[in-house]
Amino acid sequence: MKPVVKSIPYTKPEMLFSELSKDNGAVFFDSAKPGEIARYSYIAVDPFLTLVCKNGENFLNEQALRANPFDALDELMLRFSFEAHPELPPFQGGAAGFLGYEALHNLEEIPRQVNDDLEFPDVAIGFYDIVIAFDHELEQAMIFSTGFPVKDYDKRMERADARIALFEERLQSLPRLQLMPDVTVESIVSNFTQDDYFAATTKFIGYIVAGDIFEANLSQRFQATLHSINLYALYLMLRVKNPAPFACFMRFGETVIASASPERFLSLHNGRIETRPIKGTAARSNDEAKDEAVALALSQSEKDRAENIMIVDLMRNDLSRVCKKHSVVVEKLCGLESYETVHHLVSVVSGQLEDEATAVDLLKATFPGGSITGAPKIRAMEIINECEPHPRGPYCGSAVYLGFDGCMDSSILIRTYAVQGDELTFHGGGAITSDSIPQSEYEETLAKVRVLRACLSEQEASCATAQPA
Repeated sequence: MKPVVKSIPYTKPEMLFSELSKDNGAVFFDSAKPGEIARYSYIAVDPFLTLVCKNGENFLNEQALRANPFDALDELMLRFSFEAHPELPPFQGGAAGFLGYEALHNLEEIPRQVNDDLEFPDVAIGFYDIVIAFDHELEQAMIFSTGFPVKDYDKRMERADARIALFEERLQSLPRLQLMPDVTVESIVSNFTQDDYFAATTKFIGYIVAGDIFEANLSQRFQATLHSINLYALYLMLRVKNPAPFACFMRFGETVIASASPERFLSLHNGRIETRPIKGTAARSNDEAKDEAVALALSQSEKDRAENIMIVDLMRNDLSRVCKKHSVVVEKLCGLESYETVHHLVSVVSGQLEDEATAVDLLKATFPGGSITGAPKIRAMEIINECEPHPRGPYCGSAVYLGFDGCMDSSILIRTYAVQGDELTFHGGGAITSDSIPQSEYEETLAKVRVLRACLSEQEASCATAQPA
């Protein structure tokens, strides 16, 4: 069975989503920097099921589940499987949401951190029969409906037609207004002082010298209390200041994710897997000549290339667990990609999924991404938990959609606001190696959050900076 599909007028998806962003379970996968790797955008609303997990407690539509959330997700994907329209945008109905970094505890025996002050969900994923897809290359838009969760074929098709008609009517009545942020925040505070970050960097290096790891990612969390804010308007500002191919906005209860991620975690289409790990970052300059020199220096940096190559090897190893023999290849090594505030080194690794494996099997074999953990991966994650003061929450997890036909695409949640209630957080991090200089590593974290700070401080001149200075 293929989903019902109806064409609608092509428009800017970010404007169409402005009112939908208020809906619980609303998800927007936004190719805010369209191109070869970011051709499509998707809006999914009104999930018929929601899977939410925290600290080993799992709920499906608030009904307790005993199953591991990854196993539950796999079973549900099989229950609602269908055949997609091959010529149309890939995501035509399925599961969508986020896996927080701490979802790793459902895969590995690593102790949880005690100081979980914000209690973000480990997993929040909706199951959608309605998806609005935008093809930016052809400038086409369409609504899909599967009619799920109805099982009977004829009744399912009737429901699909009715759901499309209902949402088409709703879309026609939505305002197309550019929202303006209304931001009032208390001072932005890090969970590291500068000296403490230096000490943690030195501790990481000590583990490297001792032979525990080759490299690991160390991050600091910035936090602000919100008093008045339109979160979607804040996201629109972020997407203008830092357009990114894997941007997203989603709302699950009191949890909101607004991300301008440049990094693909995993894509899966017709059995082909692609991952695009980022390792190696340099802040851009407003001076064109200096900026070109910065980019050249990054592309030739032995330290940054070594960071990237180590993670490429890790991802090759992870993919080989679920890929056909000899199918894993490095298509690009340490390529330069430039964004509004930073240059990155990006590699591309691909493989062919084993015939019997699923998208969830792929997630289980690779999550969390190697670029934001380290190598060897499990020991790096243990050291991260030891040295970072708080759980990461959604940061360094993944925004993901999984189509009921078996396709998948996902990002690494970096350059991301994560909001829980009235607390807004964002992080900056980087890989620590034996050659790391604490001051340089610290400055790299600040470069990565520059645009996130700017979006807040631009609207609130009195938004003071607490530690670090």
